[in-house]
Amino acid sequence: MCQSRSSAAPEQTAHGLAMPLTVLFAFSCGALAANLYYAQPLVALVGADTGLPVEAESAVVTVAQIGYAIGLVFLVPLGDIVENRLLILLTMAANVVSLAGLALAPGLSALFLMMLVVGTTSCAAQMIVPLAANLAPEAERGAVVGNVMSGLLGGILLARPVASFLADYVGWRGVFGLSAGLIAALALASLFMLPTRVPQGERGYLALIRSLGSLFIREPVLRRRGLYHASMFAAFSLFWTGAPIILMREPFNFTPTDVALFALAGVLGVFAAPVAGRLADRGHSHVGTIVALSMVIVAFGGAIFGTSSFIALLIAAVLVDLGVQANLVFGQREIYGLAPEIRNRLNAVYMTTFFVGGAIGSALTSPVLEAFGWVGVCVLGMAMPAAALAYFALAEGRGG
Repeated sequence: MCQSRSSAAPEQTAHGLAMPLTVLFAFSCGALAANLYYAQPLVALVGADTGLPVEAESAVVTVAQIGYAIGLVFLVPLGDIVENRLLILLTMAANVVSLAGLALAPGLSALFLMMLVVGTTSCAAQMIVPLAANLAPEAERGAVVGNVMSGLLGGILLARPVASFLADYVGWRGVFGLSAGLIAALALASLFMLPTRVPQGERGYLALIRSLGSLFIREPVLRRRGLYHASMFAAFSLFWTGAPIILMREPFNFTPTDVALFALAGVLGVFAAPVAGRLADRGHSHVGTIVALSMVIVAFGGAIFGTSSFIALLIAAVLVDLGVQANLVFGQREIYGLAPEIRNRLNAVYMTTFFVGGAIGSALTSPVLEAFGWVGVCVLGMAMPAAALAYFALAEGRGG
């Protein structure tokens, strides 16, 4: 077991984390995760300002995602051997510098370099979640993780509409400049509020990184939960990449601002995280997983009618987000119970696994939409969680 030494003992009570620290964790995770998604509705503005060719505009988002994957693999595991408070503060400080550099980027080379570093250092969010899990009592770990994840998910879901709205007033550079100020303020608060936690891991850095692959192989719970959520996140990416395209076509003819308003429907998904955490603490992860997977299957079934019915798309958006966010928390609750001393590595493997699923979902959207239409996208969206549900039934059975 890891031992923790706290320099901010009042923030941790005998009954769990004090509310101010939980709120700080949630806001910090949300603000950091949002950095990956601000660019999605802004790529046209970025391209016009920097001379980036239209066919290459989406590369801005891709570079941020690549950076995040790099951070998950090479930085997040450090939480198992490096004092957590120092690691988080240094990573957040680097995030502030890179966001400011992005806002001031004079050309394409600087733009892509800074976006890569922004993505890499935004992984501080995935250092905070394991810290919250380590500080929480066993009986309340799911609830604490759920509360923190509600902030992270809120940041992801609000990033697109917020960026769209702000860009009308401050431009795309102003969006990232404001993000730098927000992360700086949260880092300053963390300087005073974060407790010190010294992990007991003694292996070297290279051995630490090499251990990630073996964890996926030897930990069946981690492997199953990672693959369940890879299918769910692929479906999530499929929906949120495809739905805006449908809404901007006939008969809807949505503007980017209209699409931003539609994206707000997804914010309802944040309410699933704390509820799922509490259900997991009460031993309902098995049933909860079945419900979450089934919810997304039903959502895409209804979304088939989305080319003519806005209500169908709206209901599907809510159900997709609720199911995906609930399943994420059920998975985290289970993997954090495996081995307290390696929670950062467990989190890194879990997040990387389903992040790959999300990238696959995004990549498949356009070719499937062009070849088979929206119905094809919806059939694929149903097939992904259905495959996870079948795997769940085979791997865990009634009592898994």
